[in-house]
Amino acid sequence: MHVDLPEKKYYKIGEVASAFNVNTSLVRFWEKEFDIIKPKKNAKGNRLFTQEDIKNFKLIFNLVKERGFTLDGAKQKLKNNPEAIIHNHEIISRLEGVKAELVKIKDKL
Repeated sequence: MHVDLPEKKYYKIGEVASAFNVNTSLVRFWEKEFDIIKPKKNAKGNRLFTQEDIKNFKLIFNLVKERGFTLDGAKQKLKNNPEAIIHNHEIISRLEGVKAELVKIKDKL
């Protein structure tokens, strides 16, 4: 999944939800369920997600929404071999980017 977020230090919960096309309630739920998502909170209590949080959210989204893992299955996968999950997800993301570029080139022909 390609997530279209501008390069910033912090993202509000609405920006994260919109980028992943999910409800803010799901973002809050996954924050509670997965300890790898740790947004900071400002003085008003608003969640501020970092680049690291977005990267981790992508991993969870890939496991749960795209690959069909249960929440417990995703937690186990992330716990048992997080490096492999991250590596595989990075490869898939790069390949999706290459595919998108090739489709653009094909459409121009």
